[in-house]
Amino acid sequence: MTSKQGKILIVDDDDDILLTARIVLKKQYARVQTANDPHRIADLLERDSYDVVLLDMNFTTGFTSGKEGLRWLKKIHKISPTTRVVLMTAYGEIDLAVKAMKEGATDFVVKPWDNERLLSAVKNAFEATHGAASISAEPGSPAFSTAKAIGFSGIIGESAIMQKVYSSIDKVAGTDANVLILGENGTGKELVARALHSRSPRAKQAFVHVDLGAVPESLFEAELFGHVKGAFTDAREAREGRFEAANQGTLFLDEIGNLSLPMQAKLLTALQARRITRVGSNQPIDIDIRLICATNMPLYEMVKENKFRQDLIYRINTVELQLPALRDRKGDIPLLSQHFLKIYSEKYQRQGIKLLEEAITKLQQYQWPGNIRELQHTLERAVIMAERGEIKASDLSISLEQESENVASQALNQDFNLEEVEKVAIQHAIKKHNGNLSKAARELGLGRTTLYRKMNKYSL
Repeated sequence: MTSKQGKILIVDDDDDILLTARIVLKKQYARVQTANDPHRIADLLERDSYDVVLLDMNFTTGFTSGKEGLRWLKKIHKISPTTRVVLMTAYGEIDLAVKAMKEGATDFVVKPWDNERLLSAVKNAFEATHGAASISAEPGSPAFSTAKAIGFSGIIGESAIMQKVYSSIDKVAGTDANVLILGENGTGKELVARALHSRSPRAKQAFVHVDLGAVPESLFEAELFGHVKGAFTDAREAREGRFEAANQGTLFLDEIGNLSLPMQAKLLTALQARRITRVGSNQPIDIDIRLICATNMPLYEMVKENKFRQDLIYRINTVELQLPALRDRKGDIPLLSQHFLKIYSEKYQRQGIKLLEEAITKLQQYQWPGNIRELQHTLERAVIMAERGEIKASDLSISLEQESENVASQALNQDFNLEEVEKVAIQHAIKKHNGNLSKAARELGLGRTTLYRKMNKYSL
């Protein structure tokens, strides 16, 4: 995400909170709107669309139950089902956090919050809608009926490789087995984690997402295990950690490969004992969670390099799910493209816009290093920039020629992988002869049947 993206609405009756939150967030998001009266929410949402609403839980002086926040949370979801909500509260009891998440909140932060924690919570909420592998369709959203018809728990794709992923999710979801999800950035690891949770016996309990890549080492224990009042500077009141927030539910530890060895040791101790101790306390707290972890990093190579603990891998990967890159499921590109086309044509009020066949062909020829996240952003830009109600190949902000050069360079400079070199040679030959497969086959010294077989092998 760049600073050019995203619209955030902050609603709190404390002007100091509004100012502070706006200063923190405006560096990351294109527009940050504030409101000190929750009764303005309906008007603001009807006049504009917001990616994330940062919402206080208590507006009436003396009230600390959080009921006001829950009421406005429901109101937001009714007006704008696709908008994500992050709740703010100075009273972070576990039952309130769980109840808020059951009602549809994406996350919560406890005031006074740490700036990194606030940024992480809003970033996760933003990416749940705009940065995930495919649109996670919520009931009532414009995408829901489409996703329900052609996808699996909000994951869109009908290819054979995705059918295997769906089958694995179905087999694992009903158990309490720890799951490790592996895959490149943008392949939909969070969506798979949410699918596992929604299909599990814990579905009515909290799903707590922690981006470990955004948690500083100095705050690791306080963030995950909580702290007591006075445990450290600025610890003005006790706060439960993410383990407690996920009790009876699912804890999703994203980017687990980013943990340092000392942080890994602390996490392993908590998982083995199934209890945590808040910072500043000596009273252990039993926890009952379903653990799901994810990473795009090569954990097994990291074990060999002594950068990741082997015993921690054993603890977190009772079941391992490998998500395919988009280049390995190109048959799903037309389906995904039409889905994103529908989403963004409605968002930008450009209904009726068409994706031409030449554009789909170009999309399928590209290798998508950023996976479905990159495809999503490409379609969004194309919808905005397209003229005369159609998206042509030239409207797509991807370069097949530059990509081929990059792939060739990688293949030749990294490991001389013969299959990768062959794949690049076939791509170049087909491009050189403008798609004429007979001429491409002759230049490659292959028969047409052999060329077809190899194109199928490499998903070209």
